[in-house]
Amino acid sequence: MDNNKDIKKADPGKTARAEQRELRRKEREKAREAKKAEREERARERAAKRAKRISAKEEGRGVKDIINQGLQELSNMEDVSDATGQFRSLLLEQLARIDKMEQSAAPKDFGSLDVIKIGVCPGDGIGPSISEQTERVLRHLLAPEIESGKIELIAINGLTIQNRLATMEAVPKDVLEEIKQCDVLLKGPTTTPKGGSLESANVKLRRELDLYANVRPVQVPELGIDWIFYRENTEGEYALGSKGIELPGKLSIDFKVTTEAGTKRIAKAAYEYAVANGKTNIQIVTKANILKKTDGNFSRICHELALDYPTLKLEDWYVDIMSAKLLDDKRRRDFQVFVLPNLYGDIITDEAAEIQGGVGTAGSANIGDQYAMFEAIHGSADRMIEDGRGQYANPASLMKAAAMMLRHIGYIAQAERLEKALTEAVDAVKLTGHDDGATAAEFTDYMLERL
Repeated sequence: MDNNKDIKKADPGKTARAEQRELRRKEREKAREAKKAEREERARERAAKRAKRISAKEEGRGVKDIINQGLQELSNMEDVSDATGQFRSLLLEQLARIDKMEQSAAPKDFGSLDVIKIGVCPGDGIGPSISEQTERVLRHLLAPEIESGKIELIAINGLTIQNRLATMEAVPKDVLEEIKQCDVLLKGPTTTPKGGSLESANVKLRRELDLYANVRPVQVPELGIDWIFYRENTEGEYALGSKGIELPGKLSIDFKVTTEAGTKRIAKAAYEYAVANGKTNIQIVTKANILKKTDGNFSRICHELALDYPTLKLEDWYVDIMSAKLLDDKRRRDFQVFVLPNLYGDIITDEAAEIQGGVGTAGSANIGDQYAMFEAIHGSADRMIEDGRGQYANPASLMKAAAMMLRHIGYIAQAERLEKALTEAVDAVKLTGHDDGATAAEFTDYMLERL
């Protein structure tokens, strides 16, 4: 029996075909892998090129940013350099002023002068109207002294807004020289333009003549008010009011000045007045809780100097609460002598004048050791001139200033006569600022009748 007869023999042809099919499959697979690898390589190349382009753009943008930043920093450095130079000049200017203060001569003795020269400066707006009427009263009161040559009244007409704008000087040089030839100045109100760089004429005169004490009395007997304000006149915010630093479109900086010498002399003037007139209560008005360097030192210096005046009682007040307490009927009766930095004094004295009856009722003295200036505390009221009402302006404030001037130069009796006649005229003559009231000339006529 043949056991192998059922075993099938392999077909050589069929095996060859299977091998060929497998080979072709592998070749196709290899081709696909090669194409895939080729696509991936091209993708990597494209990504690398794109990344390179982006990197180049970013690098260019970075360079531009660095350049722009550098230019901005350079511009800022130039601004800072300019501002620093300006500030250095201001510091040197103020240090020179301190040296001058500390070397000042003894106060002028009017009693020893052969001739007392009174400059009369009408100013702007209603100034010429009220100055004319005040000069009428002075010429009446001082007729013998003017006749004998002991007193000269000198007209100074160049301190007008038109002249100041034409020269772009707060006080034109020729006008300042005229003023310096006088001993005291009776000044009408002057207009200060808003904005720009033209300084206030008053600020300029106070600085040039070193009129460090602005003295304003306020009296309302029926309310128990008998106040006198000593406002520092040459420092504070006004000292450098037109000399601040500005970086256009960015920021503006103004300055406030407080000096040891300047604060001592205003405090001393107030304390000397208080002792001489039997006053004991001194109100020091600042914002020392906020402005710790300037106002803080102002308060400190006032307190240190007060150790030489044991009869005086000092109280510290912040300017905001003081503005409220002036309206407190009970508390304000205790107030007597106020000592204030420049800006606060300007604001608080206007409020006090309003309590007295309005800014038109208050006079103002600006006193230094060699010169003094006396003026109304109100403005030039240009609108009254524009409306054709200049002749109805109230001269009472400048009249009060004239009485203060007479006291300052030693003519006490004439000052008292003026004050008495002025009080009677205020009570008897109705001034409204309009044609339903008296004119300034009619008001003065009434006073001259009483004199």
